[in-house]
Amino acid sequence: MKIAFLAAAKSIHTARWVNALAQKGHTVRLYSLPDHADTQKKIDSRVKTIPLKVPGFAGYFFNAGCLKKELAQFRPDLVNAHYASGYGTLARLCGVHPLLLSVWGSDVYLFPAKGPLYRHLVRKNLAAADAVASTGYAMARQVRLLLPGCRKIFITPFGVDCSRFAPEHKAEDKCFTVGAVKALEPPYGMDDLIRAFALLREKMPEGRPVKLEIYGEGSLRGSLQALIGSLGLEKCAFLRGAVPNTEVPSILNRMDAVCLPSIEESFGVSAVEAMACGVPVVASDADGFRETMEDGVTGFLVPRHDPQAAAEKLLELAQHPELRESLGKSGRKRVLELYDFQKNVESMEQAYRETIRIFKGK
Repeated sequence: MKIAFLAAAKSIHTARWVNALAQKGHTVRLYSLPDHADTQKKIDSRVKTIPLKVPGFAGYFFNAGCLKKELAQFRPDLVNAHYASGYGTLARLCGVHPLLLSVWGSDVYLFPAKGPLYRHLVRKNLAAADAVASTGYAMARQVRLLLPGCRKIFITPFGVDCSRFAPEHKAEDKCFTVGAVKALEPPYGMDDLIRAFALLREKMPEGRPVKLEIYGEGSLRGSLQALIGSLGLEKCAFLRGAVPNTEVPSILNRMDAVCLPSIEESFGVSAVEAMACGVPVVASDADGFRETMEDGVTGFLVPRHDPQAAAEKLLELAQHPELRESLGKSGRKRVLELYDFQKNVESMEQAYRETIRIFKGK
């Protein structure tokens, strides 16, 4: 197929989709705002990336004319716009079809909640698409709430490369390591993780050291570092900063448990990555985790904003290595069945074929 992709080139998620599609023999062109450039060169050379002219929020409106001309020359079999707010607006203004609109999470959860105008914009963009793609069923339900008459929603999970995200031999270490790879932003509850770790440390038997390692950057770094200081955790809790995605598997394999107390989570790829590595997960009962995890089988789900509950489950994992092993194996099995990225790419290809059929049948 000839596929036109409208998405942020700088996103690792975009890079993974377009690279996989190009590797499968599709002709892929990626159209992206100039301030969304792939500065880290993650995109396969087989993907032609075309920067649009106007940057910023205005670019979603004022690039429509030139993009329409570009697409008329390329003549794609299908346009796949990613993000219902920004690139969804650009796709709608171009009037291009067949159009599959992929929703990511905050575009259908947080953006419409900003006010009636934002909600109206997202609803119009969803309605303009021939079909919608969602990474999970929970987010698909949210789309239905926004647009009850939405014609077709495909489930296209965003899984992991199970050859890269895989269990590694872990050297024996008396220190119990809790961690997370997550942006330091309000929806992800990293403050609750730090508080849960402080409670865990108090409950651990004397002489059993514990450590917290959080990988990621974001606007809350300063306040989280201050929280670590106020709880007296400077020598055992660390903000390690952002790391390339290529390093994430080895980082996860150094952890005994991953803890993800997000307030909002549309899919839960961070849990999927940990599960693929055979690491048990303690996560909040946010929508995404309730879908990707199986409580008591691949890890534990606890109420949001409840560091005490998270600490209790972490303590249980610390005290029972056989439980960690059992949950880890079950998590790996679940990912292989549902979230192997190669299978997910096949689901996306099927969504493309069905969207083309839907448009031709109108």
